[in-house]
Amino acid sequence: MPLSSLPPLDLQALRPLVQAHLQWEAWARCIAQHGITIERPRATAHPAHPSILYPLDYGFVNDTLGSDGDALDVFVGSGTTGLVGALLTTDYRKGDREAKLLYDCTPAEVYTAHGFINYDQTLLEGVLVMRQPMATLWDKAPRCM
Repeated sequence: MPLSSLPPLDLQALRPLVQAHLQWEAWARCIAQHGITIERPRATAHPAHPSILYPLDYGFVNDTLGSDGDALDVFVGSGTTGLVGALLTTDYRKGDREAKLLYDCTPAEVYTAHGFINYDQTLLEGVLVMRQPMATLWDKAPRCM
């Protein structure tokens, strides 16, 4: 059934439930054991839409299966923060919903990934779910002098 015929999913209301029940430790272990493959390095054009450039490294967690039948997607940042969150996305072009993990992302990179996914919400939108409160991530971020 195409997403356009489904009732809207209130992802904002689901955020606390998902945050509490997403198996963060299991995903972190999976990443540690199987690794990540970067398909599209930062600033690489989308293969079907060359005007869209990925703002962060983008790839998948090896040996996984996401809800779209492909490996679980992941944005990889420049930090050392580990698994910090996920974006619950609705892709209106493909007619699917899936999670995209955020790994080693600094606070600014979390906001960048969120903005990238939500650039045109008629095509793709996502709700940010953090593993810990964003303030905790900011506390771990290096300070500029």
